[in-house]
Parts: sequence; structure tokens; C-alpha cells
Amino acid sequence: MSHPAQKFRRKNPIARQQKARLFGIGAVGLLAGIAGLWHYVLGDFSRWSHSSPAGIRLPLHYEIHGLDVSKFQGKIDWPRVAAMELTDQVRFRFAFIKATEGVTLNDKTFATNWKSARQHGLRRGAYHFYVPWRDPEAQAENFIRHVQLEPGDLPPVLDIELTSLKSDERLAEELGTWLRLIEAHYGQKPLIYTNGHFYRKYVAGHLDEYPLWLADYTADDLTRYPNARILFWQHAKDGLVEGIRGRVDYNVFLSDQDDFEDICRE
Repeated sequence: MSHPAQKFRRKNPIARQQKARLFGIGAVGLLAGIAGLWHYVLGDFSRWSHSSPAGIRLPLHYEIHGLDVSKFQGKIDWPRVAAMELTDQVRFRFAFIKATEGVTLNDKTFATNWKSARQHGLRRGAYHFYVPWRDPEAQAENFIRHVQLEPGDLPPVLDIELTSLKSDERLAEELGTWLRLIEAHYGQKPLIYTNGHFYRKYVAGHLDEYPLWLADYTADDLTRYPNARILFWQHAKDGLVEGIRGRVDYNVFLSDQDDFEDICRE
């Protein structure tokens, strides 16, 4: 037998539609509220904000920002670099500086930049631009000749951006030679600087024990690299910096101050 309420609902389609409409509005409102809260949480966590002085967006959920330079930036006014406010109370904290390339070249601005960055309160790191068709041991010797690390300095860096006719395995093996020689000399595990393509081709599965400084300008996060040990992220290559002519690479450290101190030279 039908319940009286069931008869009433069958005889009142308008009332049933109104109730369904109200239920739908309530459900939509609930979902919108959940979505709004989720957006608020994620928006705060993955917050990017435009910096007028830098001329680019910055990932402000990271607190430690830096730049990297070479002779291509010309003469740098380091006091202005160190004093520049990216946003309110956010300034550069570190600088990676090109030291050497291949087996004989050294960056002509390295000595000045290396000294000046430290004098003006920036943590500094030196990098070597690797030439795949040259001997890895000779390239390590070139870096060691020109770079003396002091307490507080960032780890040495191997910059790999070029390919050669060598197999992937052979090139990865020779990169490993450079890294092991540098680690043995400085007593500090080096970083690998590279982009996503080179990471997947030469680093992943070959040199996973080395932390990364990764260049990726195409996304707002690094979730596409779930297994990578990324410490630094070069998220832009076209920022403006007071005291430097032209565009400059922007970077962030992907953890907090304690971890930042831990990776620096003792």
C-alpha cells in the first residue's frame, strides 16, 4: 500500500520539482563552498604574485630567492642587487655564479662576482658549464683551479645543457666522473643544473644520488618530477634586477631556512 506522503508527492509534481531545485541549489552551494576553501588553501600554498621591480611573477610560498649570473650580465652593481626588494621584505638571498667551462675556460667576471656577492651578504655558489666532448677529469681540474669554497658557500654545481655523439649511458658515466672528483676534492656533494629533458635523459636512473637545480619555466609547480631530488628551481629566465643590465634568471630554494643552512659548506 502506498504511504499517504507518496500519494501527495505523486499528485504535486510542482512541489516535487521545487524541492529538487532547492536540493540542487543546496548541493551546488556546498560544493562551491568546498571548492572555495580548497582554492583558498591551495592558492595560499602555491601563491604566485607579480613583482613590479622584477617584471615577472614570483612563487612567494618559497622564502629564499636568488639569481644566477655570468659574464653575459656584464659589470654588476652588487650593492644594488643586494638592496633590491622583490616584494615587501623579500630580497635576494643567494647567487649562483659561473666559474668555468670545458677544460681551459674560466669566466672573466667570476673572481669579481664571487668576491662581491659574499661582501654584500649573498650566499654564493659556483658552477661549471660542462662540454660533453671534452675530458671530464680535465674539466674537474679546471673548476678546482679556479674555485675555492669557504664556510657558508653553496655546493658546487655541474651545468649540463649540451649533447654530443656519445651514448646516453656514456655521457652519464662521464658526468658521474666529474661529480665524484668534485665531491672528493671539496667534501661536499655537488648539485646538477639542467632542464627537464636532460634530467630525464641523462640524470634519472643514472645520477639519482645527486640533488638538482632544475630549470623549468613552463609550469607553476614541479609535480611533473615526482621522483627528482630538486633543491633549487630556476623558474624564470627574463627577470629584471636592479644593478644588472638585461634579463636575468630567477631561482628559489624549495625548502626553509634550516635546510638552506644545512646544504651550505661548514
